[in-house]
Amino acid sequence: MKAVVFTRYGSPNELKLENVAKPAPRDDEVLIRVRAVSLNDWDLGALAGRDVVNRLIFGVMRPKKQILGSDVAGTIEQIGSSVRELRVGDDVFGDLSGTWGGLAEHVCAREEALVKKPPSMTFEQAAAIPQAAMLALQALRDIGQIQPRQKVLINGAGGGVGTFAIQIALMHETEITAVDSASKLDMLRSMGALHVIDYTKQDFTRNGKRYDLILDVKSTRSVLDCARALTPNGMYVTVGGAMPRLFQGLLLWPWIAMTSGKRVRILALKPNKGLAYMNELFESGAVTPVIDRLYDLTETREAFRRFAAAQHKGKIVVQVS
Repeated sequence: MKAVVFTRYGSPNELKLENVAKPAPRDDEVLIRVRAVSLNDWDLGALAGRDVVNRLIFGVMRPKKQILGSDVAGTIEQIGSSVRELRVGDDVFGDLSGTWGGLAEHVCAREEALVKKPPSMTFEQAAAIPQAAMLALQALRDIGQIQPRQKVLINGAGGGVGTFAIQIALMHETEITAVDSASKLDMLRSMGALHVIDYTKQDFTRNGKRYDLILDVKSTRSVLDCARALTPNGMYVTVGGAMPRLFQGLLLWPWIAMTSGKRVRILALKPNKGLAYMNELFESGAVTPVIDRLYDLTETREAFRRFAAAQHKGKIVVQVS
């Protein structure tokens, strides 16, 4: 089968389309004929060998896991002997973080990592959902306990997580402020953000505004600065960003709570927890994945370059024809 492989850490230039052995499912796995894959920050970080965590997972000196891609959608071609719910021919999608391998014509996955795709959902839409939508849902609903009429700020609102977060926040009738680059602000307004901020011109932590809930996709500001932008008893939730910022959050979390009553939380993603609920939201029309651009498997380098430049609006999806 064809797969996009990287054998050294570095830029998207390290990605190569090669013929590799087709995987065989274990007893508790299914074999998926991949139809679409979306890119995530973790893919880019793993490709670059960006930090200690990625190196420990993928290999210290060279990547041992050589096929990226966790958010996959496709059709089941084969099932293991202990698989109970899924059948050959089922269209499925899910987050394969931990095993990866989605940027290929076939990939194996455990049954519990997948849900069936609604017939009205395209494979491209399905691939856009798993990680980004779960980060947004778990951050706003499960940790942030979002409530009607709250003032909610989303930093990094124009990417995959942010565009899902806006739609989820709208469901709760909140007042949304969206922060991103100037090229994405019109889109954010059209999605329902009442206020938009160009981060290159205004620092949301220093403009005097206060928010009940801040969802930080990028973690570009210090935790102390973000806490200053919270209302009393407000909550700051980060879902990613640079490791030094995340460690800062872990260290300052108790002190901020003790001295101000404001809360700081770092989301530990529970992969695929809530995918069935996202199917319901999609079928009701409440949430629709925002897809920036579609690429073919042969164009994966270009897809990663656009992702790395942070030019994309919503999700970048690679089609596997």
